Amino acid sequence: MEVLFVCLGNICRSPTAEGVLRHKLREAGLATQVEVASAGTGEWHIGKAPDKRSQRAALQRGYDLSAQRAQQVSRADFSRYDLILAMDHSNLRNLKAMQPAQGKAELDLFLRRYDSVVDEVPDPYYEGEQGFEQVLDLIERACDLLVIELKGRL
Repeated sequence: MEVLFVCLGNICRSPTAEGVLRHKLREAGLATQVEVASAGTGEWHIGKAPDKRSQRAALQRGYDLSAQRAQQVSRADFSRYDLILAMDHSNLRNLKAMQPAQGKAELDLFLRRYDSVVDEVPDPYYEGEQGFEQVLDLIERACDLLVIELKGRL
């Protein structure tokens, strides 16, 4: 099983989701059965580490994002991944526009699928530290439900 998280630049929300899900999969004993990655629909940050504020907030909760590097979504990702989960409506539209007809990936909004309260992970880039904490709260809760779904699929 392979999961790809997608946001705009791949330096805040999607690398946070990747780090949280990897951690939760290790805790659930599923780390070798599920591959997790993240990417951005934009190309501005390719090769860069996650935003320092994302790294700091994640590390305070036990998630290390420091080894991750931003990458851009490619058309090949639609054949490689089983689930491609967008952080917001804009990125979901971008993904749908580039999705090839023969791709196997299920596309959805991450929180629409795993949170009954909100359907988008807000972009904390221009917000203060509290924005990064809010993103982590949403992602942790949704990743708990994603792990349950993945267990069922395996």
